[in-house]
Amino acid sequence: MPGLVTATGVLAFLADEETELKVFALKTLNDDIDTVWTEVAGALSQIEALYEDESFPERQLAALVLAKVYFHLQAYNESMTFALAAGPLFKLDAPGEFEETIISKCIDQYIAGSAQRHAPAKQSKNDISLPALSIPFGGGAGEGAALISPTTPFSQSTLPSKSLLSRASTDNTILDPTFQPTKEGRSASVAQVTDIGTQNALQNVIERLFESCLKEGKYRQVVGIAVEAKNLDVLRRVIKRASEDAKRSKTKAQESGQGPAEELMDYALSICMDVVQERSLRTEILRLILDLLSDIPNPDYFAIAKCVVYLDSDEEASTMLRQLIAKGDQNTIAIAYQIAFDLYDNGTQEFLAKALKSLPSGEPPKKPEAQEQKEGDAETEPLLQDQEGSEEELPEEAAKAYRNIRSILDGSKAIKLNLEFLYRNNHTDLSILNKVRDSLEARNSIFHSAVTFCNAFMNAGTTHDKFFRDNLDWLGKAANWSKFTATAALGVIHRGNLTQARKLLEPYLPKQGSVSSGSVYSQGGALYAYGLIHANHGADALDYLRAVFNAGNVEVVHHGGALGLGLAGMATGNEQIYDDLRAVLFGDSALSGEAVGVAMGLIMLGTGDAQALETMFTYAHETTHEKIVRGCAIGMALIMFGRQEGADIMIEGLLSDPDPALRYGGILTVAMAYCGTGSNKAIRKLLHFAVSDVNDDVRRIAVMSLGFILFRKPGSVPRMVELLAESYNPHVRYGSAMALGISCAGTGLDEAIDLLEPMMKDPTDFVRQGALIALAMIMVQQNEVMNPKVAAIRKTLKKVVGDRHEDAMTKFGASLALGIIDAGGRNCTIGLQTQTGNLNMPGIIGMAVFTQYWYWFPFTHFLSLSFVPTSIIGLDHDLEIPSFKFHCATRPSLFDYPPEQEVKTEEGPTLVSTAILSTTAQAKRRAQKKERAQRRESMDIDSTPVAKASLQPPADKMDVDDDKNAKAEDSKDKKEGEAVTEKESTPEAKKKAEKEKVGYEIENMSRVLPGQLKYINFPVGRYKPVKKPTGGVLLLQDTQPDEPKALIEEKLKKATTERAPVAGAGATPRQQSGQSAAQNLLSQVQRSGGNMRDINELLQLAQRSSMAQASAISGSGAAAAAGVLTAIDEDGEGDEEAPVPKDFEYFTDAEEDE
Repeated sequence: MPGLVTATGVLAFLADEETELKVFALKTLNDDIDTVWTEVAGALSQIEALYEDESFPERQLAALVLAKVYFHLQAYNESMTFALAAGPLFKLDAPGEFEETIISKCIDQYIAGSAQRHAPAKQSKNDISLPALSIPFGGGAGEGAALISPTTPFSQSTLPSKSLLSRASTDNTILDPTFQPTKEGRSASVAQVTDIGTQNALQNVIERLFESCLKEGKYRQVVGIAVEAKNLDVLRRVIKRASEDAKRSKTKAQESGQGPAEELMDYALSICMDVVQERSLRTEILRLILDLLSDIPNPDYFAIAKCVVYLDSDEEASTMLRQLIAKGDQNTIAIAYQIAFDLYDNGTQEFLAKALKSLPSGEPPKKPEAQEQKEGDAETEPLLQDQEGSEEELPEEAAKAYRNIRSILDGSKAIKLNLEFLYRNNHTDLSILNKVRDSLEARNSIFHSAVTFCNAFMNAGTTHDKFFRDNLDWLGKAANWSKFTATAALGVIHRGNLTQARKLLEPYLPKQGSVSSGSVYSQGGALYAYGLIHANHGADALDYLRAVFNAGNVEVVHHGGALGLGLAGMATGNEQIYDDLRAVLFGDSALSGEAVGVAMGLIMLGTGDAQALETMFTYAHETTHEKIVRGCAIGMALIMFGRQEGADIMIEGLLSDPDPALRYGGILTVAMAYCGTGSNKAIRKLLHFAVSDVNDDVRRIAVMSLGFILFRKPGSVPRMVELLAESYNPHVRYGSAMALGISCAGTGLDEAIDLLEPMMKDPTDFVRQGALIALAMIMVQQNEVMNPKVAAIRKTLKKVVGDRHEDAMTKFGASLALGIIDAGGRNCTIGLQTQTGNLNMPGIIGMAVFTQYWYWFPFTHFLSLSFVPTSIIGLDHDLEIPSFKFHCATRPSLFDYPPEQEVKTEEGPTLVSTAILSTTAQAKRRAQKKERAQRRESMDIDSTPVAKASLQPPADKMDVDDDKNAKAEDSKDKKEGEAVTEKESTPEAKKKAEKEKVGYEIENMSRVLPGQLKYINFPVGRYKPVKKPTGGVLLLQDTQPDEPKALIEEKLKKATTERAPVAGAGATPRQQSGQSAAQNLLSQVQRSGGNMRDINELLQLAQRSSMAQASAISGSGAAAAAGVLTAIDEDGEGDEEAPVPKDFEYFTDAEEDE
């Protein structure tokens, strides 16, 4: 039947009395509505009358026609309402634009309505104990406060009415944060459905839609809608339905791998952790997933561990570990160990301590005798424990498993393994460090500190302090706070070296119960170093640090002790330490107050403790010292770490404060509370303050904080700060550079590098400094194959350090950058999230406090907390390191270490060939003839050997010039030959690189970069991993447990911390061997008649032996430097500082050409 050309005649039937004609008219119009809707639009009132007439038999048909007409009129809310009234006539599976649009509209309506009806979750157990903040925010602001608003000084209100912040966040956007207008407009376009019939119809459509998706196995679409609608009942139902479907259809693929229910829970877990921004909803979803996982016979224990850590449920963590160990199987025990390592990586000290308390100790009951002789028999106790029975009567295997799990959860095992990895794979290039030292004047404190930081970062965690040992004269030039920084650098270098920490720092640490003779700056720095060594693992160090901190009465010692306590007691929530710190804070010392404020925040990290916040906020208003205000502001931000919506009241209060230092703290609180969430609300707030605040410091931290919010989506940051990077304000430009560095750290992202490269030539020195540091963060562990720009950037960094025309601040930044780009012996990257995807709390805090180096250089050491070793360390079920190899399916050069810098030997002046006159040549020939004649005569007459020897030297002397010329020509030819071979070998090398074999074997405990993990696989063999490799410690299942196994020898066990020898204690065996070698060589020279080469060797050997004696007298290791750093030789008040290099004028290439 041909379609309608005009609807005039058909519309006339609508006014007819016959019902059949009306029905016929509606059916005809429905079939051709797309062509005649313009005419039908004029008769909407008639069709609506038919729809409202309850006696009309085809009301649903009338509703469908109305829905289609309103759809063409773009009145989508009315169209959806009538489509719902059409009931089954509205076909969900019909492929048309009308159906797709209305279904989308229905889903939006369902999500909006369901989200509004969703009741907020109950408070978590962490939040129950938190009293409401009773701080009178804005107390200093009276009636006229709006007129002097810090954010909008020229307006009559704190926020302009059109500001993004003044808009109500109606749609509670929980999905991927974008700036799409459609997202923002969803709530405004959703109709308010009050009619119960329409609501029921909407529910029916959604149910039909869900059912069709479930029949086709499209479970993920339903999960996405359920999560966005905050409808957890649907989520639970979908997962159970998937599980039932899997049981009914038991296919071989599902039996061998994960079932759809497990895959669905993994998917729900991933969108919950990465996409959902609302903390309360995330907690509810995780609790639901945890309950469902617990009901499965063989659940994914690693997913459970992820939920448990986020929910801070230590009881469930210990219960899960108990269940795994109770099974007694080697494989399940290996899984338990792996989960324990994951818990340690992701949990706070407080969480781990609670989990440890609820686990059995695995130790046998101690006899009274053993308790009395606790110290004397410390070494024999483990032997006794193995022989005695357990107090809980655990089997020996279970007791051993619990002991191992305790050693993992308290961190000692993971720290020891990482330390061994960094020690044995250290690739530090000392030539770079020596170049930095030679380029910067050590008497200038900023340059001395720059070299110290470069050394500390390069050798972070490697225990390799050779640079300090070899440069005691340079170290002796440190004065005052440079000494503090240099001593603290030992904590960065030896981070994790828990067993040797006290022995290493003993020469510097304050002596308890006696008057300390060393420099107070070295004592303060040693306490800071002690905290860095025990960072986020302070169980054994807290008591000692607290005792020294309380016993001290010097500001510098309090400063270092507070930082050490904060680092070691990070996130413990220890009230006693907090009280000790607060007492020093109330002493109102500007020097110690800043460090104490930061330390209070570190102790209470992430707890949201209202009492601590009130104390710090009140004191920040009472004190007159800006340093204390800033310390308290940073501390308050740390307390609110990860609190999200729970920090909003605090944020608003701080941001409305007239004091710029507290507004600075408010912005940092936004960064810490919403770190890694990508929250739209937080981004809007930061961008608003970045362009509107009157204080440069606040604007700088606002831009910089974007990096903390978005580090999980680094690709979105360059677009966001692109315009800010070209701002007229240098502080905003610096902030945008650091935001790129923080968010894109270790990624080598080209877009970020393209933005930073022009900033290296910025006219402002501190902007260049920020650009260099940010580039190093992005380029860490990148080689030329991964990113060709890395060689040029490294060259630029070295050039800036050695350029005497460059500003001091830029040189400082370049020195830091050279340390960061080769962090941890080139085995560390900067990681703000863990291998399993959770927030890396120490890394984020370290980065946040590091950015405060702007005000106080010693804070720079905090960056070492962000350094994460990139390795795969395979362990078997006995927690031993087996020797085996795994496969990497790519070219070896792609992830290889960058080449070491070639040290250029200083070439002496080239020898000029001696001019030979013709007369000289004739005389020479006559002498040679005479000599030949004498030799012929000597063959006939026996001459004494003495005469022969006496004739030799003149010939030698005559040939000296010729020999030199010949040698010079030979060396010249050799150099030319080498140059030719280099030129010839270059294309060959390229061909070799092209033909490089894909795929190679890697030894256990080797460097594996995050980008390399996707190429790693474990070939069929003895060992296979218990989970997909994520880097770090990886437990292995031993398929041949009865076979003998080869283990990797731990090199760190052989290494000992050297102590300073007593001066004049006699020669060491090494010196004696050097002296005996010199004597042997001397006797050879005497016998041979004095060859020049032998004499040169003798002189070199004598020089080396004298240097060895000097080094023996001065000592070696960190302890050897004690005399240098602890000497009380600080500059007096009247002494002059070394002059800072003057500023030089810059000339561009164009100007020079002119």
